[in-house]
Amino acid sequence: MSTPEQQPVSVLLVDDHELIRGGLALAFGRDPTLRVTGQAGSVAEALRAAEDLAPDVIVTDLQLPDGTGLDIVRRVRARSADTGLVILTMHSGDEQIFAAMEAGASGFVGKDAPASEVLKTAAHAARSPRTFVCAGLAQAMVRRMSGESTRLSEREHEILLLLADGLAALQVARRLHISESTAKSHIARIYQKLGAANRAQAVVTAMRIGLLSSVSSPRQS
Repeated sequence: MSTPEQQPVSVLLVDDHELIRGGLALAFGRDPTLRVTGQAGSVAEALRAAEDLAPDVIVTDLQLPDGTGLDIVRRVRARSADTGLVILTMHSGDEQIFAAMEAGASGFVGKDAPASEVLKTAAHAARSPRTFVCAGLAQAMVRRMSGESTRLSEREHEILLLLADGLAALQVARRLHISESTAKSHIARIYQKLGAANRAQAVVTAMRIGLLSSVSSPRQS
């Protein structure tokens, strides 16, 4: 019995410039695994198209006439964990990268990137919609961690290593002879500093920026 061919990933393009949408559509058209099924020029149009077309991936500009691409990301992510959401923008500073990650985007690409990177990020978003990718994320994290307000304390470094070893908050508390509530407060602060929503994201981010390799071994209980 023959196996049916895999359907191409459906993509919705959102940009208020028709010329840019057209260029993106041409680029996507060169990849048989991706298919543009809709286009929109505003937040309102994008949300209607997302509802009507149910695309696998939405690739959106950051600045739109009636809002931002982050508005689309938040609204779509609130009702769907499986939709890939990619921000494609000229404004690719650290602030925009972290805002996209925190909103629930699957990827972030600067408009100065080659078309192949946009296609690659869209394909990733379809496969792993809740895993954030961005070529400049590691460097942005290093810059963020260089600030005093976001640098991990010695105790937070210690707890980060224990989290990487798989310990839960109660186990961390017992290992370090502190209360569970204190351990949870430290862990929440680590997540905040690393821009992470959970332990897995915190550990992955710390590994990307080389933070875990610089942590001293915790004191033995």
